[in-house]
Amino acid sequence: MREEDELHTILAEWVEKAEADLASAVRLLAEKEAWAAETICFHAQQCVEKYLKTMLVLARIDFPKTHDVRRLMGMLPSASRPDLSQAERDTLTPYATVTRYPTGLGPLHICQARQAVAMARRVRKHARSVLPRPALRRRKR
Repeated sequence: MREEDELHTILAEWVEKAEADLASAVRLLAEKEAWAAETICFHAQQCVEKYLKTMLVLARIDFPKTHDVRRLMGMLPSASRPDLSQAERDTLTPYATVTRYPTGLGPLHICQARQAVAMARRVRKHARSVLPRPALRRRKR
């Protein structure tokens, strides 16, 4: 397999995982159940994280195992970064971990879930605009 084909395959795998997270968040958001807000925020964060990692793979930049959106964004060349403010980056990062375990911080609200999904959609739109077409095709199973 050519190096370019291998890259497209790897990118497609990341895209597929990011898309699955966004689809899960959107499906739960449509249910309008307050209990789902934390899970929606988790999946939205995961979508953002995976699309950022996809763009890092495209740029051939090695990245650590991290959920830190700010750190991942900082690793991208500035011209390649999606439009996420520092506050949005800082909001998303804890959704990967804090929402998964009891913390005593109290529940998230559905309005936070809507905002997280909106951020994920923005990052998705940006990432898909820079990724090569072969990476956006669904893989055959």
